[in-house]
This record gives sequence, structure tokens and C-alpha cells, in this order.
Amino acid sequence: MRIVADENIPLVNEFFAEIGDIHRVEGRTMQPEDLADADILLVRSVTKVNQALLDGSAVRFVGTATIGTDHIDLDYLKERNIGFQSAPGCNAQAVVDYVLSAVSVLLDQRGMGFNDLSVGIVGIGNVGSLLRTRLEALGTRVLAVDPFRDEEEAGALVSLDEALSADVVTLHTPLTREGEHATYHLIDEARLQQMKPDACLINSSRGAVVDNAALLAHMQNNLDFEAILDVWENEPHLDLALLRRCMLATPHIAGYSLDGKMRGTEFVYQGLCEYFGLPIRRKLAQFLPEPGVKRVNFSDQVPLYQALRTAIRAAYEIRVDDGVMRTAMRHADDLRATFDQLRKDYPLRRDIPTLKVGVPAKCHDMNTTLSAAGFDVRVK
Repeated sequence: MRIVADENIPLVNEFFAEIGDIHRVEGRTMQPEDLADADILLVRSVTKVNQALLDGSAVRFVGTATIGTDHIDLDYLKERNIGFQSAPGCNAQAVVDYVLSAVSVLLDQRGMGFNDLSVGIVGIGNVGSLLRTRLEALGTRVLAVDPFRDEEEAGALVSLDEALSADVVTLHTPLTREGEHATYHLIDEARLQQMKPDACLINSSRGAVVDNAALLAHMQNNLDFEAILDVWENEPHLDLALLRRCMLATPHIAGYSLDGKMRGTEFVYQGLCEYFGLPIRRKLAQFLPEPGVKRVNFSDQVPLYQALRTAIRAAYEIRVDDGVMRTAMRHADDLRATFDQLRKDYPLRRDIPTLKVGVPAKCHDMNTTLSAAGFDVRVK
């Protein structure tokens, strides 16, 4: 079989080489002619998979190494009887790490702790539910909303209006444009006005869930309002004025941990094997390297808030990505190309649970708190 794959999907050769001949192409500029004689198409979110791309091809299976599917015309695939596999939840931990790091920076600036904060979580899917578990275990008051979740299954839920009243509002929804609960411009001028004047909005879902123009205008008129954006409307074309006004800005990499990206490839591989009736011979554990930072140790002299902040940022320091992006965009001749290059060249990053944390036996609160945040705590 002939496999056409986005060149930035990791471990394609390791997982798929025994299945077929692999041809790697640039995902954002993929054209119908790239799919000549292709049986299998493997993409990321930058490739629109629809009739325009697939019509006339022999593609029998499409896999996307992403949790979202708004770039895939699922109805068209169904009409053509083309197999499909996405990677739901593959990078949930990575996105949670991103939000925890972002919130820890906000807390430092405001002299607060996680237990002083209320967080509205919009969308309780794989990411939102894990984030909710982590934050509640850290003593944060969580206001969760999701019109598609049963309250008995998801736990206590609130209205969107209530969630928007929190100190921090973080978005974890797909991008949908139709239906009663469409999320396109879910956060618009009116809903921004509902939020606290000094609230912080975090978007690591899809750029167009937030009306970016309305957000910039709101921040210009409310100087204490903050935004932390990983995703951007019309990306890779960015509004530099919005970027400059954001407290933290990153190039759509919230879910870009090595674990998350590789897990996405594994999900697609497993779905493909099931679809074609092939044996599953590859496992992710065969390919994951050792973490760059394996262990952090704390003494009993370290305050709990400092241990938590240090551990979170040892696993992932969001301010590094923010600084790299601002510098790159400031000197970019081509914003679109620079944005894509930042994603393509994204450095090694591992999930929080891969970091071992040494805690003194008598520091029970530190043990409990760091375990609640997801770390592999080792009592010493």
C-alpha cells in the first residue's frame, strides 16, 4: 500500500513502514496530486481533508494524529466508505500541563495560590475532565460547563454564564459552526463583557472559538483583563496587536508534548490495523526516550507553593515558548512561515507524569499536592 503522510507526524516510519511505502509531504500545502495512487492518508490539523482533496483518489483510509476533527469532512468520508481514525485524548495530559503552567504564572503575578482561585472550564471532554480533576485536587474552585455531557456522568455542571464568572476561564471545545451549541465565536463581545474586569481567558482549543477582534478591543478597554492564547483565529496569519497584548502567547503547541504527539501516531496506527485486519506489532513504549529532566528533589525547607510551582515549570515552562514566539514574530519576514516553523521545530517536552519528584517523608501536604498535580512522587 502507498501511504501519504504529513512530514511532521512523528514515528511514521517506525509505526507504518511494514504496512506500505511512505511518501511524506508538507501538510499545509498538500494537494490532490500528492495523493496519486495513495491508499492511506495521514494528516494533522493543518490539512483540510474534503472532496476537493480526495476526489478522484484511491484513498481507503484517513487518519489524523489530532484530537480535533474540524479539518475533516466526516460526511464525505462516510459517503465514500473511507475508513477514519482520529486520536481523541492523545494529548490531554500535555494540554493540562500547559494550562497548569499558564495558571501558575498568573498566580505568581497576582500573589495567589491555586486554592485562592476559581476556574471556569468550558468543555468537559478528555482535556477538560482531566484538568478539572487536577484543579479540584489542588483546592481550586471549578465551574464546569458542557451541554453535551450528562450531569450524572460528568459531575456537577453549571451554566455558561456561571462559568464565565470565574477568575480564569479556559476553553476546551471543538470548533463547530452549526447547531444549537455551535462554538464558532462562542466567546464574543457580549460574553467577554460578562467576565470579570480582571479575569484571564485561556484558549488552547481552536482559535475561532474566540472572536479575536472582540478580544483585542475588550483588552484595550479593560487593562486588567488578561489573555493567554495558544490558538489564533485565521492562523497561521496572526494579529500581532493581539499577540503583543496577550499575557502569554504560544504557536498552537499546548498539546505538543512528545508523549502526546507520539500517542496520536499510535492511535492512528491501531485504528488502521483494525480497519485493514492487520496485527498490531508496534507499541509506543518501544520508542519513547528518557525524559530530559528525570527527577526534581525538594527538602522540607521548601514552601509548598514554591515546590508546586517549581515542579510544574520543571516539566513545562510556558514562558520559554512565549519568549521564543515573540522574538521570532518580531523579526519575521513571513509570519505564516515563521509560525509553522515554530511548530515544526518545537523542542522535546515530556508530560508531567514522567517527572519523578522526591519529597521528604514528613512532608505529607507536599506529597499530596504534587501527586494531585499528576507528578510521580517518590518519598525519600
